[in-house]
Amino acid sequence: MPVYEHKSTLPTRRHLLRGIGAGAVAAGGAGLLGACSSREVQETAATASSGSGFTITDQRGKRISFDRPVERIVTAIIPSPSMLAAVDGTYSHIVGINESTLTANRQGIFGTVFPESKKTTTIAGADFVPNVESVMGLEPDVVLQWADMGDEIIKPLETAGLKVIGLTYGTQEMMETWVTFFGKLLGKEERSSRLLDWMHTEDAAIRKLVAPGLSSGRQKVLYLKAAADGFTTATGADYVTHWTELAGGRNVAEKVSADAPQVSTEQIIAWDPEVIFLSAFDEKAPSDLYGDRSLSSVSAVRDRRVYKVPLGGYRWDPPCCESPLMWRWAAQVLHPGIAARSGLREKIKETFDLLYGYEISTAQTDEVLRLDLNAKSANYAGFRA
Repeated sequence: MPVYEHKSTLPTRRHLLRGIGAGAVAAGGAGLLGACSSREVQETAATASSGSGFTITDQRGKRISFDRPVERIVTAIIPSPSMLAAVDGTYSHIVGINESTLTANRQGIFGTVFPESKKTTTIAGADFVPNVESVMGLEPDVVLQWADMGDEIIKPLETAGLKVIGLTYGTQEMMETWVTFFGKLLGKEERSSRLLDWMHTEDAAIRKLVAPGLSSGRQKVLYLKAAADGFTTATGADYVTHWTELAGGRNVAEKVSADAPQVSTEQIIAWDPEVIFLSAFDEKAPSDLYGDRSLSSVSAVRDRRVYKVPLGGYRWDPPCCESPLMWRWAAQVLHPGIAARSGLREKIKETFDLLYGYEISTAQTDEVLRLDLNAKSANYAGFRA
């Protein structure tokens, strides 16, 4: 039987994803995707891969065998449903999700694209501990669960006789491994390969787009996520640093060693970031920082360069199939002069058709880009139609 092997290097932290608690060009990738509609790609991939048995070696090193592509998937992992839907081109195989995923589905456009996603059964919450009885009632062919959070969240599922794929997360490489896994599980290997080619092509295009602006140095960037007593930030080990650097910035917290470190007002002032990105996992908005007198001396606040991260089919902060849009959005925030060449709005339209077979409207694109929350931030008019 064929076996998919992966690199086993783990990231040191994944707190950004949980929230609730590079690229070489693949020749011809864009041309392949552009030659036919997303639905045609899905149908071709399904025909090519259906009916054959396979084995996956998951990210904890365990081999799981299947007689055929799966039909019913339960997942406790927050971003996986949007990625499964992107690889599959449908939501029809997802029968159980995390509570946080359900919240995102109801808040963002994903629930409009796939209305059934707003009423999917929840099988786990912030602690990722599965309700085994609920899972069993859904009769899944496979359960997706974190591989690195202890036996207590996987062992009960396996004891109940369920097939469990353990996943780890936090880097571009690991996200691409998920896309490959999901293509194998769903019998969509050709489509998953083409999606990866597209990501690699976008990576190279964005690096080329921002390169001229780096002659004067990289801008200082800070990412903030609301916490009970203030903010936490992302360090050099987080995916935030990946897209910040790809877009031409420098994460001022990259050398912090703590996991999900708390950030004081004094530290923000000391770092004096030129741009601040606010997490899509909470309700904090640029206006909250503009109205905070204690932060008035910070360059990003003074120059009104605080931006709320978009919410598309999934939140754009962590790795997902829409990550190339996050790279392009961050690049335009940092380099507003490239707005005419970035073509972000058209890229959003193309990407939603590619990933979900959905024609996104102008008004929906405005919502994804948070035009309302970012309206008073510098140069954000460049994101309008």
